[in-house]
Amino acid sequence: MRRWAAASIRVRLTGWYAAVLGLTLVVYASATFVAVRHEFMEQLDDQLHDDFEAAEGFLTSTPDGPVAWSGPADRDHDGDEDRGLDVWSAGGERLARVGASEALPPAAVANAGSEAHYESITAGGRRWRTLIGTALVGGRSLVLRVSRSEERLRGQLAEVLTVLLFGLPLVVVLAGAGGYLLARRALLPIDHLATAARRITAERLHERLSVPNPDDEIGRLGAVINDAFARLESSFEQLRRFTADASHELRTPLAVIRGIGEVGLGETRTPAEYKEAIGSMLEEVDRLTNLVDTLLRLSYGDAGTVRLARVPVDLGQLTRDVVSSLAVLAEDRNQRFALDVADGATVAADRLVLREAVTNVVDNAIKYSGRGSTITIRVQREASDAALTVADEGPGVAPEHRERIFDRFFRLDEGRSRDSGGTGLGLAIAKWAVDVNGGRISVAGRDTGGAIFRITLPIAAASVNTQKES
Repeated sequence: MRRWAAASIRVRLTGWYAAVLGLTLVVYASATFVAVRHEFMEQLDDQLHDDFEAAEGFLTSTPDGPVAWSGPADRDHDGDEDRGLDVWSAGGERLARVGASEALPPAAVANAGSEAHYESITAGGRRWRTLIGTALVGGRSLVLRVSRSEERLRGQLAEVLTVLLFGLPLVVVLAGAGGYLLARRALLPIDHLATAARRITAERLHERLSVPNPDDEIGRLGAVINDAFARLESSFEQLRRFTADASHELRTPLAVIRGIGEVGLGETRTPAEYKEAIGSMLEEVDRLTNLVDTLLRLSYGDAGTVRLARVPVDLGQLTRDVVSSLAVLAEDRNQRFALDVADGATVAADRLVLREAVTNVVDNAIKYSGRGSTITIRVQREASDAALTVADEGPGVAPEHRERIFDRFFRLDEGRSRDSGGTGLGLAIAKWAVDVNGGRISVAGRDTGGAIFRITLPIAAASVNTQKES
């Protein structure tokens, strides 16, 4: 069994093909043999019926009363040892015996009956087929038995059986060889795909497999492999970009800490100056800690190890709480919020995770909106969804950047984000938080300038039932 499981696909296909074909041929040959034997026996019975009718014509009634046989006296004179005829009176007296019937035992005249019937008997080491019936001649009832040997029939059947027994294995072997060649030819494109795929390494992920016919099964397999390579190339590119961005983000505060330390050690300073240097270093350490914590949070989310506590959450009230907590940041930039919250927007989500998403989106709008601008926030119910939109008056997001805006470390304005303390991970965290709660987040542009971030979450089941009842 292990060898069979370890065999190549073409060998297993050939084996299964040969086994199924062999079983089919055995069933077909058996049915054929039974049909041929039945046909031969019917032909023999028809011949016996003709012999029976001919024998009735040779029986005549003599003027003095007895029945006489007027046919050939002995069929052995004709050289036919495979046929015979017996005639008995109703009382069991033998009236005639012709041909090879001498080798057969007497028939049970009393059990002959009025209907003729066939039977097979063995006599002298040979099989015979007989037809026994009654005939009325000159008013007298007689019993006739005609017989023919089955040896010729059995010989013909033996020839048929020999052909089937010796022909079947040969046919299966030839069919198996042909099936192996066909399987090899059919699977040859897969070998070509495997060889081509083996040449594609991490440095050559831009290459793709050649697919001559994309409509057949192998063509679809090649297309799936090419799609897998495309996703792998994209993942490698994201990994390289992530590694480069993460290194850059980690290097900047480390360089600042190193610079402050070197300056502090360069010459003797007052305690106040040392305290200021240590404070600056601690600020950079806080930035590093925040960056590492955020990366760990995202890695846990990617691994699916974050456990959510889903409860009914009023999205409108949650948005009010976030706006209240971020109001100080908006006041520092002389910004104001335009809040429009509809009732009944209750969703099933993890409150802390969802709050983090809303906080990051609103915080992003504060950072990118100019001083004295207005940030418009709406919460509304749309059929079976609750939607939160945050519209800012910042520079907006170009269409070519809208797919990448939620990537980690992606920034539209490198300098302003870093100066304001951002890490480029806020929107990535927001997307993860919305996704794990079964929602969607997107960004669009405004006709008047700025960007509109939209979070859509399914309404909680209890809230849907309440509205239907009302």
